[in-house]
Amino acid sequence: MGGVMKIAVIGKGGREQALVETLASSPCHPQLFAFPGSDAIFQSAKPLHADGLNSLIDAMVAEGIDLCVAGEESYLVSGDGLSNLCAKAGIPCWGPPKESAQLEASKEFAKKFLMKHGIPTGAAVAVANAQEARAAIAGHYPTVLKFDGLAAGKGVAVCPDEATADAFLNEVFEEKRFGEGRLLVEEYLSGPEISIFAAVCDDKFLILCPARDYKRLKDGDEGPNTGGMGAVASRRLTDDDTIRTIEARIVAPTVAGLRQDGLPYRGFLYFGLMLTPDGPKVIEYNCRFGDPECEAVMPLLRGDLASFCYAGAKGDFRPELIDFNEGWSVCCILASAGYPASSHSGDVITGLDTCEARVFHCGTKRVDSAWQAAGGRVLAITATGNTLQDARTRAYAEAAKVDFHGSQRRGDIAYRNI
Repeated sequence: MGGVMKIAVIGKGGREQALVETLASSPCHPQLFAFPGSDAIFQSAKPLHADGLNSLIDAMVAEGIDLCVAGEESYLVSGDGLSNLCAKAGIPCWGPPKESAQLEASKEFAKKFLMKHGIPTGAAVAVANAQEARAAIAGHYPTVLKFDGLAAGKGVAVCPDEATADAFLNEVFEEKRFGEGRLLVEEYLSGPEISIFAAVCDDKFLILCPARDYKRLKDGDEGPNTGGMGAVASRRLTDDDTIRTIEARIVAPTVAGLRQDGLPYRGFLYFGLMLTPDGPKVIEYNCRFGDPECEAVMPLLRGDLASFCYAGAKGDFRPELIDFNEGWSVCCILASAGYPASSHSGDVITGLDTCEARVFHCGTKRVDSAWQAAGGRVLAITATGNTLQDARTRAYAEAAKVDFHGSQRRGDIAYRNI
């Protein structure tokens, strides 16, 4: 690499904006590019013009990109795979190859991996149709149903009774809401959830700041599952003993299992965990940073994320380059009318000029001088503080300044389950 480091971030949401801004603030002062990006992201990054993965690689080569950072999961597993194509073009990629990203792309693949390597998780049965699913449930409720493939965070249903299970089975097998695919019928696990992120470089890893997200649409964890209605992050979210247990029983065996199975990995790895009475158990893997957890975690990061990811993508693990402050971060999502069943576009957003928190655009567009809603989740508003009370009070005070027609938000982010 000669001169200023050039980094391309792949994705278009609030997570990618949080990554772009954190990378841009690195002491090495990199130049940022994005694809497909958004109006908000292009305030901090230059657009890469492409119409698909292959032309994206050509655009990165032409621009002299030094590092590709995978934000959105779909690019890792579509076509020949973002990381795989980067490798052929000689571009270091902070994100795993397609074969390793199956940990997220296929719930069935992930469950077999967990079982093979003795990593704590719930029991599960894979089924191909509604009849097999009902036989596997066998009247035992609550039960958890998971669509096997990618579903933008919406392919999981916690079903307390037969009616809710039948409704989800109809979505999967009759309406084919998520496309073709199998289903996992999984044991229901109880306890608080926690999101653990690791930066993985071959056989080494660093556990990052933990977080907790809130998937249900409404207060009290009621309503349908969403991609996430908010998040809280802090090094103090759980105690040191729990983190040590998670590292020993889950993170280290996962990294060792990837190596054993010949699955290369350089990038972020997300562990969705349930802290059950029997100890922490894996609910799911994601092969990138979580969303909206990323919008909560990134404001706490200190150090040189750009140099850390660049070194890691080339196989040079340098954990000393980044750290996290000891405070708290709370992220509130503002979603559009109809979300998650549908999304709404064109509603003018007011109050952004008075908001003094960090604002990440999940689904917006700029029309003339006004910002408009253009998606399901519209904005992520994040505030930090020395204490949990400081962070959540400020997050809600600042989020209250922003509005658009039909906006939805939860009122108990970082209050419930803390």
